[in-house]
Amino acid sequence: MAVDLHHPTFIEQERCANPLLNYQGLIPFEIIEPDHFLSAVAVLSKSVLPQIERLERVEKPTWETLIDPLEEIEEKIHRIVGPITHLKLVKDSPALREAWSVVEPLINQLELRIKQSHPIYEALETLKASDQWKVYSSAQKRNIERRLLDAKLKGIHLNREKLDLFNTLIFRLSKLQNAFVANILDATKQTSFIVTSKKELEGVPYPTLKFMSESYNNARDSSAPPSTPQEGPWKLSLTPHVFLNILRHCKCRTTRELLYREQIQKASKGEVDNSQNLTEQLKIRKELANLLGYKSYAELSLATKMAPDVETVNHFLEQIREASWVSGREDLLKVQLFAARNGFKEPFMPWDYSYWSERHWEEWYHLSEEEMKPYFPLPKILNGLFDLCNKLFGITIVKPENQPPVWHPDVTYYLIHDEDGEQIASFYLDPFTRPQTKRGGAWTETCLNRTVIDGKLQLPIAYIVCNSTPPIGDAPALLTFRELETLFHEFGHGLQHMLTTINYGSISGTNGIEWDAIEMASKFMENWCYHKSTLRNLTAHYQTGEPIPEVLIDKILSARNYNAGTNTLVQLKYSLCDLSLHSDYDPSSTITPFDVYHEKCLTTSHLPCLEDDYFLCSFHHIFGGDSYAAGYYSYKWAEVLSADAFAAFLEVGEEDWSALRTVGEKFKTTFLQLGGSVHPMEVFETFRGRAPTIDALLTQSGFTK
Repeated sequence: MAVDLHHPTFIEQERCANPLLNYQGLIPFEIIEPDHFLSAVAVLSKSVLPQIERLERVEKPTWETLIDPLEEIEEKIHRIVGPITHLKLVKDSPALREAWSVVEPLINQLELRIKQSHPIYEALETLKASDQWKVYSSAQKRNIERRLLDAKLKGIHLNREKLDLFNTLIFRLSKLQNAFVANILDATKQTSFIVTSKKELEGVPYPTLKFMSESYNNARDSSAPPSTPQEGPWKLSLTPHVFLNILRHCKCRTTRELLYREQIQKASKGEVDNSQNLTEQLKIRKELANLLGYKSYAELSLATKMAPDVETVNHFLEQIREASWVSGREDLLKVQLFAARNGFKEPFMPWDYSYWSERHWEEWYHLSEEEMKPYFPLPKILNGLFDLCNKLFGITIVKPENQPPVWHPDVTYYLIHDEDGEQIASFYLDPFTRPQTKRGGAWTETCLNRTVIDGKLQLPIAYIVCNSTPPIGDAPALLTFRELETLFHEFGHGLQHMLTTINYGSISGTNGIEWDAIEMASKFMENWCYHKSTLRNLTAHYQTGEPIPEVLIDKILSARNYNAGTNTLVQLKYSLCDLSLHSDYDPSSTITPFDVYHEKCLTTSHLPCLEDDYFLCSFHHIFGGDSYAAGYYSYKWAEVLSADAFAAFLEVGEEDWSALRTVGEKFKTTFLQLGGSVHPMEVFETFRGRAPTIDALLTQSGFTK
């Protein structure tokens, strides 16, 4: 029998029984099931729509009668939608996907109901034109201006026919993006190889062999003999830990080529083929932009960014490309010469670069990843990270004895206190890879915003999610240096969300910040991985507790810019391709997106790009959502800001902690507290006393002599 989702009895029952509707404080993740999604969103809609209608009837809008209620409505929506979207990323299942496919259109409709409301838009314009505007704070003005811009970008000026088309395209695009991400996850799950010969895995570090052995045992038929790390069999996959370690360490060229080709063709074949999906996304984005009066989707995207136009971004990227091109060529040449000296005679291919580069790095710096890892146990790293935040920003991070409900046993919850001991924020840390249920990559998302609801301050909570290698056996998780950088990167995002002092959820934390500045705090935190005393404080041998040798620290610091040219060019390849696909590319032409990608490879890579390189099919940054579409350049743009900002710390003395604390306090009160309440250029100039320059980034990357 069908259930009436709008029946008062059903709604009241759900309010009492549905954990998404009745939680107070922290989210009860352990009892939330996909079956709760639809009824929660239905009850949410029934509750929120009358509130929106009341706002539309306000005759003389004021901050208190318009903006405050809007903020509360939006947070009420987020408190239900946020946990659902989070679980979609970290606890994937067929039931969850099905539930999400049903509720997502309802969620989109609810959000568009606000942003496409003409009465609310007119009330916002009335506020901006009123005498009240003169006395509003910078935060209040930014709040209203961002709302007006959001409405414009959601089609508020379109007639009914065009608006209907716009909404149809929005819903279609959202479905495509969900399918794109699901295909990547499924392709990763489906791609695996059983290896029985030790020779095919010669050189692979023991922790990776153990991981692949355990993967085999978890999947094997009960009648098959178990695997051991030493003798196998081993299950190879596209899990980052496996893929990267095979490419870097496996002596068998055939094994490296096999995994490399599978990686660049991921989600480009069979039922999980994303080729048509991404092409259709590009067509829809172009049509959406044209409907709103923009020549291209890139123009539309830049409406919410610092960069004024496509030409400025292209010029910026070309500046960095020119600065890194020669360095990238030198990177390749030194690795090729090293490989030749060591007997390598084959044509040099992409699956050879990481392997021989790693060998050259080990010889040149007398350093190896496996030598470093025992000194990077996650518990010690976290203690060092939290201590750094205390020294720089005066905050204390503690793990409460009574842990709240979480979505997986690996997850830990932490509290943040200010200098007076008052709790100001908290976060969940989900550090380890779970390829069967968790999206790849790393990210930080909002659990709860700092905002005021019913006159009470709601403190911010963040999700900080990584895909580091999990603990093996009785040892703690031992991170690679890259995993260390990733953790610091995501924690930078978390700090910007959690240390905000803005009480309007729509512009607190990372909300409302121009997107090409959103990576500023995260890239800034990465720099501390190369700060000598900080690095010393992050590390200790996981078995003996002995400090990391000074000589090893010196090697790590001296190796910072190894392959900087090559690594920069890779990021530029992605940025230039993304920008081109969303600006001058015509999706209806005979030229394919892959043609554009291969064209960009010619000017950003000194190695040949393979004809069957379909990397775009797994480029979830720009096709798994809209945040980085025509905005991948934001990583480099923000790196300019972060390098320049970090230089302010170096200028007062790298080990003068009293002076560093003073600069850290200024960094906190600007970049970490102001959220989206002030334009990022103004924030930067307040902190630095001038506009940013590219010089610090070029120096930091070793591109200046």
